[in-house]
Amino acid sequence: MIRRRQQMALALALTALLAAAAACQNQDRQESKHPAPTASAVRGFTLVASGDVLPHNSVIDRADFDANGSGFDFRPMLFGVEPVVSRADLALCHLDTVYGADGDYSGYPTFKSPPQIAQGLAAAGYDGCSTATNHALDDGARGIRRTLDTMDQAGLRHAGTARSEAEARSVTVHQAGPAKVAHLSYTFGTNGHPLPSGQPWAVNLIDPDRMIAEARAARQAGADVVVLSVHWGTEWQDEPDQLQLGLAQRLTASATNGRPDIDLILGTHAHVPQAYEKVNGTWVIYGMGDQIAGEMYNDHGVQDRRGNESTLGRFTFVPPTGPGGRWQVAKAEFVPQLYDLDAGRVVNLNQAIAQGAELENVRDRIRDVVLSRGAAEDGLVMGE
Repeated sequence: MIRRRQQMALALALTALLAAAAACQNQDRQESKHPAPTASAVRGFTLVASGDVLPHNSVIDRADFDANGSGFDFRPMLFGVEPVVSRADLALCHLDTVYGADGDYSGYPTFKSPPQIAQGLAAAGYDGCSTATNHALDDGARGIRRTLDTMDQAGLRHAGTARSEAEARSVTVHQAGPAKVAHLSYTFGTNGHPLPSGQPWAVNLIDPDRMIAEARAARQAGADVVVLSVHWGTEWQDEPDQLQLGLAQRLTASATNGRPDIDLILGTHAHVPQAYEKVNGTWVIYGMGDQIAGEMYNDHGVQDRRGNESTLGRFTFVPPTGPGGRWQVAKAEFVPQLYDLDAGRVVNLNQAIAQGAELENVRDRIRDVVLSRGAAEDGLVMGE
């Protein structure tokens, strides 16, 4: 910690340069991803989503090492999945922590992460992140403000936490190819931290009626596709719990004039990959797992490598066949991932295996869990 503070002047200067570069890169990528519509037939779009970014102390130390004493660099951690992420029309991540300040960074149990994570995510090709998590208030309202300010500087959109009531009432809308995609985010709780005084809107909490009402409002405001990120589930449990199953049923059953109000649900929090399932005609990922995390210990205090396994979900949407119709998922895929603790990198397991890594057992375990609720029969396939 002392060494980091001694480096702060240099680190702050580097941070400013990286933030400006990441924001410019993200803007350039947005323009290339979303060209102006033409009179030709409307094309579809691809959406990629990934699980929890949860930097423990070992992850923070690794990023410091990668930066060679000049701050923190999280970009190398995502080199392995950058090709998949950057090629999507819309890429969504899940930021499970808030950012600390002035070298005050920590991992479990109270997470305060280096803000350079935002630049790493933007450089990998992510367009935005969900931020409603059980760790959203680990540093109170100031942590939320610091996090969202940093994401703005890096060119990353965000949904789930807010700095003002007006921001909380607004809807995050991404342009994905020709489609407008609304992104909403909610969490089961905040680890016992009360909402800031006078700021009940600071973190979106799970409330089925509210979630449906806000999805409908997003649609009425012009969203072609509505995506919900939900921080839920039982930690270390491969199977979705009753809250997940019941909430998924209720949310996907909601419709207006025969059109579903919600088009995709992205689940996080359980620390392990969970099943994908088509519920009432809508794809639900119960849990994507942790994309970035340090050594993970389960409820029995035993290190559990499942906590470093995750999936990328990739969905190809096609436009409706007529006015007022639904954008349909024409192709649903999952890409198995592993955060390599030794290398400090996220690994695309299919690519690593093709290059000779003996990781078939990890990939196959993830596949079996993902397909455990019949997703293969509904067309889900493992992508590269």
